[in-house]
Amino acid sequence: MAWRGLRANLLRSLLATLGVIIGVAAVISAMSILEGAQKDITDRIKSFGSDQITVYPGSARREGRELGAVQTLKVEDADAISGSSMCPNVAAAAPEVLAAGQVKYFSRNANLTILGTNEHYADMHNYRVAEGRFITNQDVQGKAMVVVLGHKAARDLFGSRPPVNAPVKIRSIPFRVIGVMEKKGNIGFRPVDSQVIIPITTAMDRVFGLKTITAITIRAVDPSRIEEATREVKRVLRQQHRIRPGDPDDFNIFNQEEQQKQFRDVTKIFAIVLYSIAGISLVVGGIGIMNIMLVSVTERTREIGVRMAVGAQRWDILRQFLIEAGTISLLGGGLGIGMGYFMTSTLVRLTRRIFETYTPPSVVVWALAMAVLTGVLSGIYPAYKASRLDPVEALRYE
Repeated sequence: MAWRGLRANLLRSLLATLGVIIGVAAVISAMSILEGAQKDITDRIKSFGSDQITVYPGSARREGRELGAVQTLKVEDADAISGSSMCPNVAAAAPEVLAAGQVKYFSRNANLTILGTNEHYADMHNYRVAEGRFITNQDVQGKAMVVVLGHKAARDLFGSRPPVNAPVKIRSIPFRVIGVMEKKGNIGFRPVDSQVIIPITTAMDRVFGLKTITAITIRAVDPSRIEEATREVKRVLRQQHRIRPGDPDDFNIFNQEEQQKQFRDVTKIFAIVLYSIAGISLVVGGIGIMNIMLVSVTERTREIGVRMAVGAQRWDILRQFLIEAGTISLLGGGLGIGMGYFMTSTLVRLTRRIFETYTPPSVVVWALAMAVLTGVLSGIYPAYKASRLDPVEALRYE
């Protein structure tokens, strides 16, 4: 009977579902983007490795205000960490200097990321050489003018030509290619296929003219010893920087767990905002259902009176209108899910996969359940009003 009542006013029923459709579509699309971003960033953080620690420069403060990063990290800090008896839980440390620059091979050139590091970088990130070799300790000590190309960097510069032993220029300085790395994609948030790697000493003294480094990546001897390794690194760096007891650190240390915790805190804020927006859409949809159901009760007053006169109980009337409200919201929820999937797939195509979306089944179930709940709650008052009609007055209603 509820279904027949809805079909009798099909257009009105569809209009009543519009708010629910938009609300559910908003939930699906918003949470798909959020879940996709969370999954992508979590995978990127995991690509660093669970046994890794990263040290960044700290921030200068004046009267409680941050003034920007302090350039305090040096190559000597990385050497002290990896070679210190105070760090038995540290396996290796790789200092890093990162900057953009033009790399040229005869008439071909490309703007690439230039990474200065040492011989531990590749093993630390499970990053393998596809052709030639990686930089060695001798290259670092001798400030050798050698370069290892990322997979895409080699393809952009050389095409199908063999790159190993070929001459290239980085910022107009001549280098010799000694290797090409495997296709990797990303290490953390860095697209390593588009970078070139040179010895850290060469980068600092001959290319960039720097005295400080961008970061230090450290590998613990075992993932289970990451906390002990973090404490040891902190102790050595405070000693290296002559920081007095009680004074704040001039560096920041992060491991995978801390990075994931920070990211989870940020995504919680975004989730609250997105759920709130979607919730408002569902509330608006619920108000629309309530309005339509109140109009339906008014229009069908005589029908309700006839049903009561032939024996229908108040509970029968209440149940009928609740089922109608639930059916409207269920229909709207189903259409909203389809619209949500369409919106997310369209977004992925339009942005050329800048946004990676992921829709877990729990989000679909949650959105559909909330849609039905919204419809039922919105239909309670109209259904109650219909069930409380006086049969005699209802029969007399014109």
